[in-house]
Amino acid sequence: MGVFVFLPLVLPLTAWPIARLAEQHLHPRVATRLLTGVAGVMALCSTVCLGLLVVVGTAQLPGNPLPDGWSDPEVRAAVPQDEVAGKLAIPALLVVAVACGRLLRRHRTVRRRAHRALAGLPGTAVAVLPDDTPYAYALPGGARDRTGRVVVTTGLLAGLRPAERRALFAHERAHLSARHHRFLLVVQLAARANPFLRPLRTAVSYTAERWADEEAARVVGDRRVVARAIGKAALVSRGTPVPTLAGFAAPGPVPRRVAALLGPAPAVGNWPPAFTAVGLAAWTAAVGTAVSAMSSANSAVTLALVLHAATPL
Repeated sequence: MGVFVFLPLVLPLTAWPIARLAEQHLHPRVATRLLTGVAGVMALCSTVCLGLLVVVGTAQLPGNPLPDGWSDPEVRAAVPQDEVAGKLAIPALLVVAVACGRLLRRHRTVRRRAHRALAGLPGTAVAVLPDDTPYAYALPGGARDRTGRVVVTTGLLAGLRPAERRALFAHERAHLSARHHRFLLVVQLAARANPFLRPLRTAVSYTAERWADEEAARVVGDRRVVARAIGKAALVSRGTPVPTLAGFAAPGPVPRRVAALLGPAPAVGNWPPAFTAVGLAAWTAAVGTAVSAMSSANSAVTLALVLHAATPL
């Protein structure tokens, strides 16, 4: 198993350059998918790494229920640094499990409360809440409503013109149709599984909003109207109540989003050219992801073979 088991813990550092460059040079749709995929795979690999180390560390603890052969000196020799890294991985994996569990429970609770708040309203695609607090968000569908709904308050609608309202609705519908909540949930879980993946979480929060901005601009047909709607909504929506999904939203740097909308539409491309800064960063992240996956697989297979050989029949 050797040093390969530790590589997935630090290889997320190879994704840091693309996290920033993707925001600036890639189409938001491509950037969101690329960064989410890299974050998800690297987080899974680093968690597998911790799990393997936990197996090794647990086998060295007195009174463990594992077979006695797992703590044999030959097993220790086959797994370097098991005395230190293996035991340190136990609390680390517990922290990851608790953090991810709390996030999933919080996400589920907020969605359930949001659906209950709309129980008495008509089942239209846009739900208008009689609330003076200005905010809006896209509520993913539940067991009965698969498509989801756009939730907006009368306080926010009062501050927007009709064209700006259409832009707002188009933006939130883009979140629903592209399932942006799934991308955001994946990167949030990844950031909790490995702190080195936090820059990717921040980047995806921004690129997902930019993706919705560009879709709204395409639907409305006027980038300046979408820019005004975003700017006005940001100015009046300060202090969004936390118990709603809007309180968990990360709209990203609004001035940057507005500036992007005031400029030309980004070019649509599936992968950046290799001999550019963003291309090299993308390939570096891809290679780091591949090496992380191979290291995890190699370590898992090696550990399984060693422990299988040490397990009495």
